[in-house]
Amino acid sequence: MNFLTGLTNLTNWVANVIMPTLAGLMFVIAVLRLSRNAPFQYAMYGGFAALMVSGILRAVETFASQRAWDDPDGVWITLLGLVNWSANVFLPLYGVLQVLVAILHYGGAGFRIYPGAPWARHALSAMACFGLSGLLRMAEYFVAQGVGGLS
Repeated sequence: MNFLTGLTNLTNWVANVIMPTLAGLMFVIAVLRLSRNAPFQYAMYGGFAALMVSGILRAVETFASQRAWDDPDGVWITLLGLVNWSANVFLPLYGVLQVLVAILHYGGAGFRIYPGAPWARHALSAMACFGLSGLLRMAEYFVAQGVGGLS
């Protein structure tokens, strides 16, 4: 075993075993503090942050495992996969969520909770999500068509 393998195993163990365990502990502390009418938000935020460490490491492992470790284009392919996933999966789902929020705000839901929240902001955000996703898909299409070169 060399140093790099040991460091990789340590990183995987901390992010995939220890951090979710600490997240559970933080959520327990948040519930206990909530029941005693004490400030509980910091423990809750700490639990979510600990879960995010594990999720971010798993996402990086997925994106980085698309190429061999000695491929010079590994970083580029990883970033390309991240942009592709963000534009083709996350943005359309977030756009749908913004459409639903705009409909709810336009209908008056939550007017006592969020007074004066404009529904148009959510509709504009949804249009921006769908538009950016469409532009990136169109760019992917043109790049794929142009790979053969000019003829």
